[in-house]
Amino acid sequence: MKKIAIFCGASIGFDPVYAEQAGVLGKFLAQKNIEIIFGGGKFGMMGTIADAALSEGGKVTGVIPDFLKLEEIEHTGITRMITTENMSDRKVIISKTVDAYIALPGGFGTLDELMEALTLGQLHIEQKPIALLNTKGFFDPLIAQFDLMVREGFLKQENRDMVLIDEHIETLYQKMCNYQAPEVSKIVNTVASK
Repeated sequence: MKKIAIFCGASIGFDPVYAEQAGVLGKFLAQKNIEIIFGGGKFGMMGTIADAALSEGGKVTGVIPDFLKLEEIEHTGITRMITTENMSDRKVIISKTVDAYIALPGGFGTLDELMEALTLGQLHIEQKPIALLNTKGFFDPLIAQFDLMVREGFLKQENRDMVLIDEHIETLYQKMCNYQAPEVSKIVNTVASK
């Protein structure tokens, strides 16, 4: 993995542990010579992880829609900034650029990006690791929802298993390194059965 997309909030959250873990992850990825590709913001979790990676000499690329640049939220200290026309183009550029995805705590935008990555994996358009850094159990309700989807017949177990989850960065990274995507035949059967 040379480039990893980070999905996370433009807010910092109420508990300092979220920002602390974002900072640790940013430094960890920089030390592994992994470039961070993110939403390009200077605030919240986005700014925290970017600044932490940069402090360790890491490369950080932002992908930001034009209208957000106008709002003056763009991080001007990163390695490179790519500007897009809209949010959809941003997601396409990120997916074409990266080798893997990690979601950190965030809001609707984070979930939107995460769900798109999972859908690309489920349809076998991509075969990249998709991970949740589950700081303070933040993603526990979402994980429970995924499990409910399996129990109720809306999601196949092999697709649920695409979601790599851990609260520890090192362990999560190892899971990503060891990831093997579901077989194409299973994906095709999943789509055909819906």
